[in-house]
Amino acid sequence: MLLARPRGFCAGVEMAIKALAWMVRVFEPPVYCYHEIVHNRLVVERFRNLGVVFVDSIDDLPDGAPVMLSAHGSAPHVVAAARHRGGFVVDAVCPLVTKVHHEARVRAGKGYTILYVGHAGHDEAVGTLAEAPAAMRLVEHEHDVDDAAVDDPTKVAVLAQTTLALGDWKGVVERARARYPDLWTATRDDLCFATTNRQAALTAIASRADAVLVIGSANSSNTLALEKVARNVGCPVVQRINGVEELDEAALAGARIVGVTAGASAPEDVVQAVIARLAPRSGVEEVDVTDEEEYFPPPRTLREVMPVLDAVAALATGGSPPAAAALGGSFSADRAVNASETLAALNG
Repeated sequence: MLLARPRGFCAGVEMAIKALAWMVRVFEPPVYCYHEIVHNRLVVERFRNLGVVFVDSIDDLPDGAPVMLSAHGSAPHVVAAARHRGGFVVDAVCPLVTKVHHEARVRAGKGYTILYVGHAGHDEAVGTLAEAPAAMRLVEHEHDVDDAAVDDPTKVAVLAQTTLALGDWKGVVERARARYPDLWTATRDDLCFATTNRQAALTAIASRADAVLVIGSANSSNTLALEKVARNVGCPVVQRINGVEELDEAALAGARIVGVTAGASAPEDVVQAVIARLAPRSGVEEVDVTDEEEYFPPPRTLREVMPVLDAVAALATGGSPPAAAALGGSFSADRAVNASETLAALNG
């Protein structure tokens, strides 16, 4: 078995899952979350079991209820409406998505038409397009560039959904640059480093494998991008699964080498369960293409109250190390905490 590295939780997902876990520990249920915290069915189910209620409209929030906004980013009017409800609001938007939001506002303010490369209806795309709706044009495919209405061909910018397949992004940019020679792009492209790293790691193993397993959910854009990468490399058998129960072992019967990776919102315990089920006779080779050391701290709203939470937890546990006995670890020691382990501990 070839095991891709990096795989699984990215820094943004780590931040969002740990932040929602903190809220579950602090507030009596229900805790609310606007949209799925991340696009992974098993993660969402685990939080539902802990009393988290996922809603698709701010109107479904009771006044004063604690609420988290998902990692994919929310439209400005959604953020304002959540705060208007009067509860404790934590915006768990990934900082890389925030960067794209900022770029959209700046370019729109300078009179640019913005070609936004993304998937219609995806939570991240919906939130980003709402930052500058009059200036932005959704582009899903290369040919859409030709049909996009542009006010001034000398002032066109391109931005992207962070979880796209690298090939999809490059094709659109090349088409746009050919049509608009003065095209503006960010110094660093908008694709998430974790997305491109996982695609690179998968590429490294897919060419050697007779079959590839991509662990993640069907509504996860970066997971579907991984599936596409494996097929484009030419791997004859590619399966996308949520968990071990979806394995089609019969389809793997003729495979001598199986490659395994996981989308950026898929838990590591699912990866290990798949390995245990397949029990490769010749062992597991981890193929490492890069080290990821990025860390995103908790959202500011939560970060500001963590010292208070630690003090309260210390009192509740008779002066023991902050929160260790009753709440599973110090709130302020976030960097040392692993999201997969945190989620597993909360689910008992």
